[in-house]
Amino acid sequence: MTALLRNVCLLLFGLAAASTRLVLPPHEQVARVARFVVHQCDWASLATISTHEPVVGQPFSNVFSVSDGPPGFGSGVPYMYLTRMEISVQDLEVNQQASLSMSMAQTDYCRQQGFDPQSPLCAHVILSGSVMEVNGTEAEFAKKALFSRHPEMIGWPSDHNWFFAKFNMTQVWVLDYFGGVKTVSPDDYYQASPNNKN
Repeated sequence: MTALLRNVCLLLFGLAAASTRLVLPPHEQVARVARFVVHQCDWASLATISTHEPVVGQPFSNVFSVSDGPPGFGSGVPYMYLTRMEISVQDLEVNQQASLSMSMAQTDYCRQQGFDPQSPLCAHVILSGSVMEVNGTEAEFAKKALFSRHPEMIGWPSDHNWFFAKFNMTQVWVLDYFGGVKTVSPDDYYQASPNNKN
């Protein structure tokens, strides 16, 4: 490959990468930022109150794949594909209360911007609420949401008795800029658009 052809290829690759860069909504639009982060993230840290020795009663954080809908069609509701064999799910059977954290550090956004994951500019959300099993049409939507982003799930062992669940939020916490954490009500969160078109 000639130097000229190599440079042209690098330029085209750079332009393609730049065109796919994520752009957060303005930080003043807190609910939109929250919706955006939830839609962009494919996994989350779920914190429960442990029921397992030797940490009974202590916070216990675990990683779960999540989806609020197929790419570009976010509902705002984080869905999960769970089994009662999982230790955090066993915690939830005793106490459904939990928190769910998602960060733009899980995407390429913060790395591309040069933001450390702990920087306030590397936007993240913490949802407070509970985890609930879903059925019927909501379970069908959850299945579409999760399997579109996590196709490996389709082949997971059937003898694990998987079920679909959602995170039912009671409060949304957003850190995406300097000045401390901001809160958003679930109503404001669900009314906001996660994209930059509105």
